[in-house]
Amino acid sequence: MSGVHLNRKLVLEAPVRIADGAGGHSETWQVQGTLWAQIKAGTGRESAGQFLTVSSVPYKIIVRAAPDGAPSRPKPEQRFREGNRVFRILAVSEFDAAAHYLTCHAREEVSA
Repeated sequence: MSGVHLNRKLVLEAPVRIADGAGGHSETWQVQGTLWAQIKAGTGRESAGQFLTVSSVPYKIIVRAAPDGAPSRPKPEQRFREGNRVFRILAVSEFDAAAHYLTCHAREEVSA
């Protein structure tokens, strides 16, 4: 499909709960695979909290489609990582009518 340039290598991660032995749990991230993607930034915004300022930018991340149930198919609540940058996946939809690509609606949040 013309217009899609998969030129960014992203790591797809899923949350995993690990029991802490005292009745609680901690959360860690497990790698699901590496995907090539195109990243398009939206309009950012900034909000002030009590002790810090949070800047938030929405992104559309386009990746090749994978079959339903495949570990490499992105899902909401998962995230993409590119070095120190983290993109939390909010929703996933088909990019094209032939379902060759997926659009992952994501948000990068950075504390300052």
